[in-house]
Amino acid sequence: MIVGYARTSTLDQVAGIEAQERDLLAAGCEKVFREQVSSVDVRQRDQLTLALDFLREGDTLVVTKLDRLARSVAHMHEILQHITAKSAALKIVSMGIDTSTPTGKLMLNVLGGVAEFEREIMLERQREGIAKAKRDGKYKGRVPTAQRKAKEVKALMAEGVGASEIAKRVGISRASVYNILKL
Repeated sequence: MIVGYARTSTLDQVAGIEAQERDLLAAGCEKVFREQVSSVDVRQRDQLTLALDFLREGDTLVVTKLDRLARSVAHMHEILQHITAKSAALKIVSMGIDTSTPTGKLMLNVLGGVAEFEREIMLERQREGIAKAKRDGKYKGRVPTAQRKAKEVKALMAEGVGASEIAKRVGISRASVYNILKL
């Protein structure tokens, strides 16, 4: 069976998740697992866990891009070991990589290393830019996302809506709802 996995970092990225699903279906996926959660906290990626558990011998897990699956080379290897232990394969559409072949496995390792290197370089430049902006007094940081929705949260609370429901409707965490209400 060909199994797809789609992920975006935030709930706001509707077009991104829809595009991934479209590409996965075009790649022949019979079942697609999808989630909209940051890859930073891998413990929250329930759909990835379900997709990996769903795989059987001879199946292929398909993702559109490597960064939708793994955050680092180490994490990629951990996922790949799980897939390989089930005698399944991994296919990355954008890279044309299929780990059911020795060349595909080699290419995944090489390109995964390059991708991690590029990300580290980008983060280093970003840190340097932020440090320079701070020195120049130009860096203010971003307004917290939840705080932008404070009026909506307070209005819903005034209507008698509970914190959990407010969090769902507004797209923030329940803790953020309580933080807004403390202000």
